[in-house]
Amino acid sequence: MKKEIFEQLKKELLIIGAISIASLISFKLIFFKESFFAVLRAVAAVFWLLVLPGFFIMLYWHDELKLFERLIIGIAAGTSIIGLASYYFGLMGLHIKYHTILLPSAMIAIGIIMALNKKKRTEG
Repeated sequence: MKKEIFEQLKKELLIIGAISIASLISFKLIFFKESFFAVLRAVAAVFWLLVLPGFFIMLYWHDELKLFERLIIGIAAGTSIIGLASYYFGLMGLHIKYHTILLPSAMIAIGIIMALNKKKRTEG
């Protein structure tokens, strides 16, 4: 069953990749005076901080919700979770320069682990 999740994940990540390319083109058209790499960096930051963590957190509900429903709900949920976690980790003393790497990575890992554990529980 793990293979099913990873096959579905591969298909959906291709769609999200296409959305990121479309976003890059849109951002470049909007910010036409900026260099390509500045726009690329901005789009990559938005996807790394907001889209991917939310998508992976919502992976738990891949049977109940379609891709775009999970993506829209996930962006809102991921943004709020990252904001709250960043605030509390900052209060605990974690320097803010580590938040952009650790928090999205942790949310992606947690999302994958939750999805795999759900499959194990439904199989057994």
